[in-house]
Amino acid sequence: MLQFAQWCNHSALAEAIRDSPWIFPTLEIVHLLGLAVLGGTILIVDLRLLGIGLKQLSSAQLAAQVAPWTRAALAAMLTSGALMFTSEAIDCYNSQPFRVKMVLLLAAATFMFTVRQRVISSGTGASSWIDRLAGITSLGLWTGVAAAGRTIAFW
Repeated sequence: MLQFAQWCNHSALAEAIRDSPWIFPTLEIVHLLGLAVLGGTILIVDLRLLGIGLKQLSSAQLAAQVAPWTRAALAAMLTSGALMFTSEAIDCYNSQPFRVKMVLLLAAATFMFTVRQRVISSGTGASSWIDRLAGITSLGLWTGVAAAGRTIAFW
């Protein structure tokens, strides 16, 4: 991994991002806007799984309505995050919070597209203990991703 981080850090793309006074801040804005949209869409579906709010819609209906926003926000975050990583790859490699964030991101995305999606798809519209467990787990994982990401700046 160190060799990959060094390669990224010394790439022309990384140098262009570092040398520009506006590219990195723009990437951060895209990343944070993606976080806001992703967090919002995940939050409303997870709250529905917990039986809180939007009870006129089933979890499946609500998830289907916000799915395009969720996917677009996740794509924006992954793209902007990868570009920001490229420009500071060595710092990220040496950052424990970054490693925690990456593990939690993998776990949260995997959970979202597998277990949570299956619970939503098979749901009856009423919040069962399985729905609530999926909602709590999803909220916990994504909160961990955000908290670890925020911690990176202070490590």
